[in-house]
Amino acid sequence: MIKTLISIGLWAALGWLIGSWLGANIGWGLFSFGLVCMILVSGLQLSRISRWVKDIESPPPPSLGPWDEVLAPIYRKLRKDRDNIAMMQRHVDGIMLAAEALPDGAITLNESMQLTWCNQTASEHIGLNLETDRNHSILNILRAPEFARYARQHQWPGPILLHLQNDNQEKSLLVQLTPYGVGQFLIVTRDVTQVEKLETTRKDFVANVSHELRTPLTVLSGFLETLRDMPAESLSAEQKARYQNMMLEQAQRMQAIVADLLTLSTLESSPTASGEPVEMADIIHKALQQGQILSEGQHVFVENIAQDLCVTGIETELASAVSNLLTNAIRYTPKDGTITVSWYLTESGHACYSVQDTGIGIASQDLPRLTERFYRVDRGRSRATGGTGLGLAITKHVAMRHNAELTIHSRFGAGSLFSLTFPPSRLAR
Repeated sequence: MIKTLISIGLWAALGWLIGSWLGANIGWGLFSFGLVCMILVSGLQLSRISRWVKDIESPPPPSLGPWDEVLAPIYRKLRKDRDNIAMMQRHVDGIMLAAEALPDGAITLNESMQLTWCNQTASEHIGLNLETDRNHSILNILRAPEFARYARQHQWPGPILLHLQNDNQEKSLLVQLTPYGVGQFLIVTRDVTQVEKLETTRKDFVANVSHELRTPLTVLSGFLETLRDMPAESLSAEQKARYQNMMLEQAQRMQAIVADLLTLSTLESSPTASGEPVEMADIIHKALQQGQILSEGQHVFVENIAQDLCVTGIETELASAVSNLLTNAIRYTPKDGTITVSWYLTESGHACYSVQDTGIGIASQDLPRLTERFYRVDRGRSRATGGTGLGLAITKHVAMRHNAELTIHSRFGAGSLFSLTFPPSRLAR
């Protein structure tokens, strides 16, 4: 405005000077010409401003006269706001990326409990599809009666455990509903399927250990009470010897269970070592010698053992796995049955130790659970043959520590084939 007044003043002064010299009409004409020029320039400036307004993101045109003082602060404010918005958008993007990376599921709901957003983890937990499920009630999406009762509460002091079936897999989810903001709700989901399985395994393990130790302890305590309460002269030497042998048998059984438990605990807790070259042929021959003693000549043994095939590993662990598979075959193969022990190099370059028997075989429904601790197909027969129920669990852990694979093929009544297959990277010379 000041520049405009100064320009008018200059034209008026110039018109007065020229009018004093050449006449008043010429002075007024010059002043009028100056005003017309100023109007034309202003019109041109307004036209340039009009074009700039259509693309306000670009800098304003230069040399706009009095408009410079108006547009410059506007543009600086726009640019500052634009920078602030961009920075806030980066922060929002970072928060969204962090929310997507959360190991827990996150779901936001509006005041009507309708889905507004969820991260990828929540989609996997509950099977959500944000494109199709947005603005739908979470009670219609997550159809679980216990969740409906939970969500309709006025307060949610703690999470609820849901067991959901998703993609033919059962999942255990901890679901926590929390209000936030104004009329908004947040659902946090956590997959505790593995935790539940581990807890179930732990409970089963404690129960199985207690059950396995209870029988020999009951026998021992019963015989000890009998020997304590009965007069010494009332038992013959033969009876005493029989009682002592039975007590020794039960004590040795408990000792075997504890020894296997310690071996299993060591395998689980100790770090995996690369080991040294192990001559498997020697280990297998020693196991065969012990197996023949256990068999007492009741079985036929067939050997197919490569003498120069070695693997890198820990000798004591490998010896335990080799012995467990052979001992199982002897225990579950009837008299005059055949047990074939093989150690050879496969066509794919793997080293394989296998024990095949003509024993009683295993039903298909029992095969997936054979390597569980204390799992027995026939508990009575296992105890009669002296098994602890931990041999295959130990063998499985030894296989894992040596990058090997334990495979079991069996048919009920037609024998079994147990194999330990080592990868080429484990071969040693």
